[in-house]
Amino acid sequence: MNTITIRSASHNDMDKLLSFEQELINAERSFDPTLNKSGVKYYDIDKMMSSPDIELLVAELDGEVIGSGYARIDDAKPYFKYAQYGYLGFMYVDPKFRGRGIVHKIIEKLTEWTTSKEITELRLEVYQTNESAIKAYEKLGFINHYIQMRKEV
Repeated sequence: MNTITIRSASHNDMDKLLSFEQELINAERSFDPTLNKSGVKYYDIDKMMSSPDIELLVAELDGEVIGSGYARIDDAKPYFKYAQYGYLGFMYVDPKFRGRGIVHKIIEKLTEWTTSKEITELRLEVYQTNESAIKAYEKLGFINHYIQMRKEV
């Protein structure tokens, strides 16, 4: 078959999504020395699936869930020219399936969902040293817009 399908996540996907979350956290440890050594959890996946302001998608190949991503509608600061924006996150693809444009397909579907909600701005965060992710997002039209800086004291 070899057709990649992008669909809304369901509770049947929970085990895979929890696994993806931990894989994502483990991958980000090399970019972020501030992450705790254990007990890290980024997402409330149940809430994500039930919220009308979040679209949680999975990529599926031959019945196997191989990737994920979500869009969340957030209120913008009052000084922006838009009232709300779409925040993208939980972009993960099983390493065995990378390089097939899966994140591109997920973001296309999330863009369709956000524009159907009259959202005109998409935002995401990526570690400055995660060059492969940055290149992938740039191919989709994202630009480096803001750098957050930190200092441990």
